[in-house]
Amino acid sequence: MSILYIRLPSKAAADSAPHWIALPCPFALVSHGDTIEREGAAPLSDLSGIIGKAQRVVLLLAASDVTLLQVQMPPLSPSRLKAALPNLVEDQLMSDPAECAFAAGSAVEGWRAVAVINRGWIGILITTLRTLGARHLAAIPSQLCLPWKTGTVSAAVAATDAEIDLTVRLAEQQGIGLPILPDQPASPAHEVVQVLCAVVPEAPIILYVPQAAVHDYQEAAQAIDALAQRITVYADNWSRWIGGANAVSVDLAADAGGASAARMDWRAWRWPLILGAAVLLVNIAGLNIDWQRMKREGDMLRSSMVQTYRAAYPKETVIVDPLAQMRQKIAAARHVAGQAAPDDFTALAAGFGEALESVAASGRKAPGIASLEYRDRSLFVRLKADAAMPVEQVKAALTAHGLSLTQATTGAWQIRSNK
Repeated sequence: MSILYIRLPSKAAADSAPHWIALPCPFALVSHGDTIEREGAAPLSDLSGIIGKAQRVVLLLAASDVTLLQVQMPPLSPSRLKAALPNLVEDQLMSDPAECAFAAGSAVEGWRAVAVINRGWIGILITTLRTLGARHLAAIPSQLCLPWKTGTVSAAVAATDAEIDLTVRLAEQQGIGLPILPDQPASPAHEVVQVLCAVVPEAPIILYVPQAAVHDYQEAAQAIDALAQRITVYADNWSRWIGGANAVSVDLAADAGGASAARMDWRAWRWPLILGAAVLLVNIAGLNIDWQRMKREGDMLRSSMVQTYRAAYPKETVIVDPLAQMRQKIAAARHVAGQAAPDDFTALAAGFGEALESVAASGRKAPGIASLEYRDRSLFVRLKADAAMPVEQVKAALTAHGLSLTQATTGAWQIRSNK
């Protein structure tokens, strides 16, 4: 699984830049566990190719944009917790809760860290990443990604052309971010150390800075005797940030719509869909070919029947249904010759009578008949109200005479010819 980690600039830096999307963002592409395939710094607009290929994108939000609050609350289900968060932290906010996005971390001794960020800003970030091709997004506070050890404060420095973003982790669930605008942009280390001294007046500090600035920050720390023994400067690297990010349970993208808007990764289904479409096209082509063949056979059969009918009755000019018209002609010829058709009243009545005689001869009482009616080439027999109806025996007897019986209504039979 490939994961792309991106450290984003702060909202203050974005507001002061003509085009914030052009600000360089440190990134690292990780695959096969924690193996870093590629790292560097580039504007988001230049990372669209990597963003589109990554299976997951993790945004490390600037610490100065995210406020971490400590809230004590009883165990709640995820849905109830999400609904209750704005009311639980309302007293600690200086802005309207409706303008903020919230995310709560795991409970530690009944306390939860609640991350708060401007909803408009996180919405812009998520929309931008979606536009660049991100499928599965997570947005976490960068201050919680720093290493933490009891009694020690961790800090990190990220420098841009506009400002220096100082990230500080004070405790397991506490951290802050400070944007610093140095008076001397060429040598900001001394000012950063002074600010860090004011924020953390006593505890030991581990400070992570860019590789090229390690020497400057070491000299700035040693220049202040009170801090010479409690500030340790190390070169920053992505392995530390990745390890910390994997342990963070706070995801601000969920409340801002990033998680719910995750799109389906159709690339994994590309070949099955192509194969399914090919099979469907083959079947459609086969059905059309078979329909054309059957249509030609039907046309040939109709043409043959029309020719046969014209040969037998050359004076006929209108031929709509040659088979039905041939049957009518044959029936009319038989009638003229004194032969009854199988579905004539005489033939149906005679066959029905013979069937009743055979039922009576077998020792069963034949049903009493109230009336006989002939219509639509069928014989309708209405039985008397108190008549017994040996239906199966009558059906068997009628079948022997080439007739069939169906029960049209209660107490009435319909007799038809099978020929």
